[in-house]
Amino acid sequence: MALENIGASNRNDEFYRYKMPMMVTKTEGKGNGIKTNIVNNVDIAKALGRPASYTTKYFGCQLGAQSKFDEKTGTSLVNGSHSTPKLASLLEAFIKRYVQCYGCGNPETEIIIINTTKIQMVNLKCAACGYISECDIRDKLTTFILKNPPDAKKEAKDKKAMRRAEKERLKEGEAADEAHKKLKKKAPSNGKEHADDENIIPKHLENAHEVDDDDDGIQWQTDTSREAAEKRMKEQLSAATAEMVMLSVKKEEEKSLVQEEMKEYLKKGLPLSQLKTFISSLSEPPQDVMDALFNALFDGVGKDFLKQVMKKKKYLVAATQEEGGSQMHLLNSIGSFCGKSGNEEAAKEVAQVLMALYDEDIVEEEFVLEWYQRGPSGVDKSSPVWKNVKPFVVWLQSVEFESEEED
Repeated sequence: MALENIGASNRNDEFYRYKMPMMVTKTEGKGNGIKTNIVNNVDIAKALGRPASYTTKYFGCQLGAQSKFDEKTGTSLVNGSHSTPKLASLLEAFIKRYVQCYGCGNPETEIIIINTTKIQMVNLKCAACGYISECDIRDKLTTFILKNPPDAKKEAKDKKAMRRAEKERLKEGEAADEAHKKLKKKAPSNGKEHADDENIIPKHLENAHEVDDDDDGIQWQTDTSREAAEKRMKEQLSAATAEMVMLSVKKEEEKSLVQEEMKEYLKKGLPLSQLKTFISSLSEPPQDVMDALFNALFDGVGKDFLKQVMKKKKYLVAATQEEGGSQMHLLNSIGSFCGKSGNEEAAKEVAQVLMALYDEDIVEEEFVLEWYQRGPSGVDKSSPVWKNVKPFVVWLQSVEFESEEED
């Protein structure tokens, strides 16, 4: 059976993990009794994680025709003669409204029904980013779902079967992904700089052996009294503190200069191919350069953080496609940006941003998990970023666990 990606926006992505069967229809009967049979509607519905009665009902509502789904035989019928392309386009609309997350576009969502005397709602909870999407209550299918809620046990079985089928169908794609990762890992890292740093000898120790020759046998004595020791300690601490403050101020000034330089470069609108050359020409540490780029691109962005990231993703692709550690630098930049005071609105969308970057292959699973593990135990462990990003990380870990379990 021919397969296609779930969602029109993912149609051309050959490595997209979520698949469904291509629709097959058949016209039955003649005259006033003519009907269209969606032959593989049950298989399509399983791939989408939705009851087949929902897709059948949606077709009928949109076409203004009577529709019927037989639970025993699994037959889906819509009155009238309707072409396969027309029904396929309606299916895409159904996926967008009742399957895909409104935040990140992931199709792995769960229907949550709130049906009380005061409130009636049908929501979609995303397993990836945790976003809650609210379905239009004015839609006829929404009313149908409220009256016919999905069977929780059956839905769970369908999801499990869907994931297993996806894993089998994507074995070839996974092999290609592994080959792609190996090529990336072969790229040079920045380890050389750190290795060279270890061999640097402090200046005050370079000529230590020469000092001994000039003593001429004189024995120097140090005042070891408690008062003298305390005085020396205070002097040393004051000097060290002042030096640390000066270094911190100097570093912040350097970061600010790099960010301004980055902003000026971006204003020129030069080709992306030149961005890599410009980044390589900067003498600052790679993390500082990535911070400068990210802040220059998204400074002042709040509620539209996800929208702006997707709009400017080409810059992030250009900045992360060379170095093996550049993905970690990008993740660190996202964490520090969203953790800043005044960026609380952006922090709310951090899980959706990571999901979008993950789907676009800008950041890989192993780097996201490693970054998250460092976060809660690091310096900024109290940052709200870790709480907001947790649903996405849990989803990533569950997908990885299921893959290992099936292997």
